[in-house]
Amino acid sequence: MPGPLTVLQLLPALESGGVERSTLEVSAALVAAGHRALVVSAGGRLLPALLDAGAEHVELDIGRKSPATLRLVRPLRRLLVEQGVDIVHARSRLPAWVGWRALRGLAADARPRFVTTVHGLNSPSRYSEVMARGERVICVSDTVRGHVLRHYPRTASDRLRVIPRGIDPAEFPRAPLPDRAARAAAAVAEPRLGGDGPLLLLPGRGTRLKGHADALDLLAALRADGRDARLWMPGARDPARTAYLAELESRALELGIADAVAITPPTAAIAAAYAACDLVLQLSRKPEAFGRTVIEAISVGRPVLGWDHGGVGELLHELQPAGAVPAFDADALHARAQALLARDGSLPATIPAMVPARYSLRSMQDATLSVYDELR
Repeated sequence: MPGPLTVLQLLPALESGGVERSTLEVSAALVAAGHRALVVSAGGRLLPALLDAGAEHVELDIGRKSPATLRLVRPLRRLLVEQGVDIVHARSRLPAWVGWRALRGLAADARPRFVTTVHGLNSPSRYSEVMARGERVICVSDTVRGHVLRHYPRTASDRLRVIPRGIDPAEFPRAPLPDRAARAAAAVAEPRLGGDGPLLLLPGRGTRLKGHADALDLLAALRADGRDARLWMPGARDPARTAYLAELESRALELGIADAVAITPPTAAIAAAYAACDLVLQLSRKPEAFGRTVIEAISVGRPVLGWDHGGVGELLHELQPAGAVPAFDADALHARAQALLARDGSLPATIPAMVPARYSLRSMQDATLSVYDELR
């Protein structure tokens, strides 16, 4: 039986986001399987969680956008040799370049294998192309796989592995629809979320790309229908983005819906937020690589309404076709929201009974470790 592997993951930092979450999840799987998990990054608030998972961390600022970052090639190369690294797994472009150069300086018979994960739909460029150089290139969706093959045609398709991001279903348990207790608890914390009408939820950080303005316009249209609809946008209130927050608040006042909108910081109890709502929105203005929100919401048993592009459109077409709306068509968005909220049988069953196993955290972890095994 093959012995344990030493796998080194490269990423800019351990602050927050899908790249960071996947790094922790794969590290935990490696340790549980008896392998050694190393991570190189600038550190951050998720570092304690990484160490608690049994991984080891080496602090190198390999994601800082500066020519000086290339000076870290030699320290990283030394680390590869000293730690007996078997596989280097790069998850971001600049760390991938540093890792690639570190590997090129080693003899071929002593060189760790190179894996990359394409987590995003980055603009095609020579800089981005490094993510297609892995001996195995993990794509987080079929959308990403198509993006890689379209823009980097020299990439051999047999090196690509589609491994969707996954969730732990136990963290997103099915909830009754409506869940009056969850809604009441949300209204206690934020009174604007009270009332008898439907609650819309748009989770996402405070950036224009997440489509908060589209959600506000949709709420105004639903309230003009005579519904006491409310909108919760956890994550949109960010102290680093005060100008954007002021823009959203001004737009809500202009539309006459300010009393029906809660713009809050991120919530740690996101599953409870899903349970409290009647409809989850995914309105990113830029196509996303995957769309974890769709999987989380469906696991809880909530319909999703989103723009039909990128990884979100891919997931909706597979799991809940009635939720996919032509991108940026506000009238179609309004009409589909009305239909999804009606629940009168006019649409086919909109929420799958469960999330397919391939979108589970365990499936993602097992598939990633299988990629490592391919390169032994």
